[in-house]
Amino acid sequence: MYAIVIINGQQFKVEEGKKLFVHHIRNAEAGQTVEFDKVLLIADGDAVKVGAPVVEGAKVVVEVNTPLVKGDKVIVFKMKRRKDSRKKNGHRQQFSEVTVKSIVA
Repeated sequence: MYAIVIINGQQFKVEEGKKLFVHHIRNAEAGQTVEFDKVLLIADGDAVKVGAPVVEGAKVVVEVNTPLVKGDKVIVFKMKRRKDSRKKNGHRQQFSEVTVKSIVA
């Protein structure tokens, strides 16, 4: 059984017991359970429910393992040739590590 769910503006394919890195969930603590009700699709074997736009009464329950994980550093380098203009900037995205506990259809 799997589902397609929207978590913080991104779509994820989730299965029970699967670990995910999602965009940082504010006010979340380790061990806390969080429910997401924007479920777009639920598939259980050959039975598939597709929402218009969401499946009514469906939700995904996840447990927060680590509330703040920093991603890899991305270097942003801008340069204009022959202008002596250079700009270097870095960015590290913040994520939360969650484990899917159950999918309620």
